[in-house]
Amino acid sequence: MTKKIGGLNRGLSAFINDKSKVDDILNEGKTGQVIEIDLDKITTNKNQPRKVFNESALKELSNSIEKHGVIQPIIVREKDGIYEIVAGERRYRASKLLEKKTIPAIIKDLSDYEQENLSLIENVQREDLSPYEEALAYRSIIENYKMTQDDLAKALGKSRPYISNTIRLLRLDERVLELLKNGDISYSIGRELLSISNGDEQYKKALEIVEKGTSVKEVSKQKKRKRRQKPTNFHLVEVEETFMDRLGTKVRIDEEKKIISINYYDNEDLQRIIEIITGE
Repeated sequence: MTKKIGGLNRGLSAFINDKSKVDDILNEGKTGQVIEIDLDKITTNKNQPRKVFNESALKELSNSIEKHGVIQPIIVREKDGIYEIVAGERRYRASKLLEKKTIPAIIKDLSDYEQENLSLIENVQREDLSPYEEALAYRSIIENYKMTQDDLAKALGKSRPYISNTIRLLRLDERVLELLKNGDISYSIGRELLSISNGDEQYKKALEIVEKGTSVKEVSKQKKRKRRQKPTNFHLVEVEETFMDRLGTKVRIDEEKKIISINYYDNEDLQRIIEIITGE
């Protein structure tokens, strides 16, 4: 359900304002009032967009902290005597690996809504999320702020098809999503697997890719060979791919029947495609 503030849906301007607030908070982390907080009084944010923390990367960070200390303090908010992390969970986890007692932090007075959205935006701005986490973050921002994919693309400086294709990854079979979450398959492979509608077949192909290390180009070639038994009209293949990049969905051109087929997944996706085609 879309969240509302003061009875009004938050839109693009609210998102941009909150992005600016994130910048202010992160910059304050370099110059603001810093205190040492006991690690056992800190809790993680259950709405943290990052779902997977790479153990080797955490180890590298902990080695750096052991040598140089925590250079940038984490951002927390106080709630019922406990400090909840707004930004800096990797630094917190790395410090715990070192069995440190305290960590430098800045306390901010934030509402639940502000805390959740600032955490989302901070992670997206840092661009260090996995494709799975990025897809969840984009979907959450669109729902929270009542934004269109075009709005979000403009606000983040990304293409609309990239936003659309990233969110579409969440339509993968749950078992395939788990592989994507763990980094076993890439963003590009995930996109290719979306063309397989049967969940079992999709998962079987994903496992084959993981086991054989199949590249995205090989997956695409295999898919085209399976789909086209007749001689290929390479011009139409290029047109299909152009349509798919522009519309962010599966497009097929039947040369014999003179039909262009455009897939959509729900009413919202249909409306998005109509807006792209009509330019409204």
